Amino acid sequence: MKTDARKTIFLVDDSEVNLMTCKQVLSDIYTTYTFTSGKFMLRALERVMPDLILLDVKMPEMGGYEVLHHLKSNPVSSHIPVIFLTALNDEESELKGLSMGGTDYITKPFSPPLLRKRVELHLLLQSQKRELIELNKDLDETVRKRQDEVLELKNALLETMAELVESRDFTTGSHVIRTSRYVRTLVSSLKERGMYVDELNPLDERLVFQSSQLHDVGKIGISDTILLKPGPLTYEEFEQIKTHAQFGEKIINEIKKRVTDSSFLKYAAIFAISHHEKWDGSGYPYKLKGEEIPLLGRIMAIADVYDALVTERPYKEAMTHKQAINIVGDGAGKHFDPSLVGVFMEEHENFANIVNEFKAPLASHS
Repeated sequence: MKTDARKTIFLVDDSEVNLMTCKQVLSDIYTTYTFTSGKFMLRALERVMPDLILLDVKMPEMGGYEVLHHLKSNPVSSHIPVIFLTALNDEESELKGLSMGGTDYITKPFSPPLLRKRVELHLLLQSQKRELIELNKDLDETVRKRQDEVLELKNALLETMAELVESRDFTTGSHVIRTSRYVRTLVSSLKERGMYVDELNPLDERLVFQSSQLHDVGKIGISDTILLKPGPLTYEEFEQIKTHAQFGEKIINEIKKRVTDSSFLKYAAIFAISHHEKWDGSGYPYKLKGEEIPLLGRIMAIADVYDALVTERPYKEAMTHKQAINIVGDGAGKHFDPSLVGVFMEEHENFANIVNEFKAPLASHS
């Protein structure tokens, strides 16, 4: 990078007279280098990078058009504006040079004031172009940082809401975190196997995994006496528990009304409303059947039930991993999407590893 405030101009012409004339016109304002051939000038680019090149069209060995081709083919020099100096005065020649990337034409013999003014204008344009590029870079960086900040805010909202739900029942440990990991495992496995491609490919996986933590957000509306009851629920109490799916969707939809960009919550609403639907239509709240149930809800159904089985709850002891996978397997075609159960069975050891990683009270595999 040049530290000299003066702009640097390369003058390329096989005529010494033309070179001296140009130098006399420009050297009081600019740092000028003269070259009698295009080859000499191209070699000089390894040491000095000019701000502008005045280039003769008609030269022996390597003409101006060939020199321009070399300049534009090299990413290091492709940005340098090139003004042709030519005795030619026809539109075809001008069009050829401009089409190849030349900036302008000055016909010889030239007027010194005109030469200076044209050089000044093109250097100004080049300077403004560089400033615009830098401004765009700064703008892109500002936008990127702002997007990151917004994403962090969204993540914080999702995590805070999930932690709020988690705090209602201290015995479930890291349920929402584990279920998010189970969902990640199943989604990754489905994609590896090419299953449900049309439904999975459009998803923003990062938001899917984060918003899956809100599947039980509706439990905020359930009384502690029911949520933490140490024994079996009555029919009426279970009916109250079932309302958490719709209440969760309502909470999420209310938040969506109050934010400009609610796209990060669209998966959360799906998880909340559909994770208790069952493949055979016996689930709640809408008794959806088969693929009427959103895929994310069908995935969460397996994740949620498995975690409930292997962890201790106020009303039950933790089952063994083996018992849990047997129950999930028996639920294929009834409670669960049979295709998803097949994938779960192939990945069940990863589920057990997730439970162990978060130190949930998982019983022995025996």
